[in-house]
Amino acid sequence: MEGQDLGEGRRRRQRTAVTGPARAPGVPCPPQVLAAEENVDFRIHVENQTRARDDVSRKQLRLYQLYSRTSGKHIQVLGRRISARGEDGDKYAQLLVETDTFGSQVRIKGKETEFYLCMNRKGKLVGKPDGTSKECVFIEKVLENNYTALMSAKYSGWYVGFTKKGRPRKGPKTRENQQDVHLMKRYPKGQTELQKPFKYTTVTKRSRRIRPTHPG
Repeated sequence: MEGQDLGEGRRRRQRTAVTGPARAPGVPCPPQVLAAEENVDFRIHVENQTRARDDVSRKQLRLYQLYSRTSGKHIQVLGRRISARGEDGDKYAQLLVETDTFGSQVRIKGKETEFYLCMNRKGKLVGKPDGTSKECVFIEKVLENNYTALMSAKYSGWYVGFTKKGRPRKGPKTRENQQDVHLMKRYPKGQTELQKPFKYTTVTKRSRRIRPTHPG
């Protein structure tokens, strides 16, 4: 019983440290406690929205290549087959990347073949003509070394990775800290922009009309 009482007391102190002491009805909450609660709620909101589809915001579509650190070449979507052996500017290495969430979830489609980059339940990278499955959704992670890693949205902890010969690695054999999963975004050869710039409309100020004066 004493052990249970001690455990309950410890848990009560931990809850008090996080949320503060219990407040009587009508007693205002201190500003620092409100700020802490709002920060926790916002973090939870961001995490939830990152995992959810966004049907409200405009989808962003970008065109670029993904350079593999290990193979020294670019990811290719060759129909149902995926590799990382594409040269700079190769037509199969040009990828249309669609961001459709509040966070950083993306769908990647080969511009030439119109097949999507996907990861099946065995962790194998494959191309699919239909990208609506969650197997075709990846979470972008920007790493400390400025490389990007793509983690499967369906199979957490499984990454897009390649060997030195440009062959895909199976998801269960990949880790975030492996060079095999380190990718870098690159413009296609001869292209200088990832997406079309926003066009501004200039409005010229209307000059004030001067009325002619008539002699009295």
